[in-house]
Amino acid sequence: MSIVTKAIVNADAEARYLSPGELNRIKSFVAGGSQRLRIAQVLTDNRESIVKQAGNQLFQKRPDVVSPGGNAYGQEMTATCLRDLDYYLRLVTYGIVSGDVTPIEEIGIVGVREMYRSLGTPIEAVAGGVAAMKSVASTLLSAEDAAEAGSYFDYVVGAMG
Repeated sequence: MSIVTKAIVNADAEARYLSPGELNRIKSFVAGGSQRLRIAQVLTDNRESIVKQAGNQLFQKRPDVVSPGGNAYGQEMTATCLRDLDYYLRLVTYGIVSGDVTPIEEIGIVGVREMYRSLGTPIEAVAGGVAAMKSVASTLLSAEDAAEAGSYFDYVVGAMG
């Protein structure tokens, strides 16, 4: 839920007008809209490269996942791992555009630890892949944009911990 929607829902629940603080937060949200859209566009335009480079970094740090018996062993399983990274990158873009982690939480984080545990997938490796995507993405963004995007990557990593 975006900051605008939250403010309206909260105000309406209390049958009141938006407060000056809420209006200021909405003003700031709207003012930052072009930055958030720019970041999401860069990440979307470069998604294949971000995922591939992050996957390579992950597999270098965690050769166990691509070795025989590992969860990403073999071409099909490696592709599945990269697909999962792409999924988390997409969720990060949703959070960036909305200026809120709620879409990340509601769409893709609830139950993720349990799912990966049931599959025998080392969740710390998935979190490492997301951290690697943050690193790769930051090379494509200005320092200010990388800081804005970084908090959403960090949220995903933290939710997996």
